[in-house]
Amino acid sequence: MTTHSLQLASEPFRAIVDGVKTVESRLYDEKRQLIHLGDEIIFTNREDENQTIVVRVVGLLRYKTFHDLFSHNPPSKFGGESIEWLENQINEFYDIHEQRQYGVIGIELESI
Repeated sequence: MTTHSLQLASEPFRAIVDGVKTVESRLYDEKRQLIHLGDEIIFTNREDENQTIVVRVVGLLRYKTFHDLFSHNPPSKFGGESIEWLENQINEFYDIHEQRQYGVIGIELESI
């Protein structure tokens, strides 16, 4: 078991703390390729680094693009209202070329 550290903006951080968001979506780059089932992730609130939560990885959902990931899973798992809303949020961070190069991952979480 490995422990990873990731940062989140306040809104998605709070959604994980509240149990509303159970899947974190990321580019499947070199850093995320190191995440495996059973690993732990320490999420830190980017706006308040004193706020952290530790979760366990219970599922890994691999897809070519975020559109594919969001289309095959309920938006509520990602803390979102709709596929379009989720795509608008994630496209601020990752463009389609990066998605096609690396693929994407939905990291299913459970609180410890």
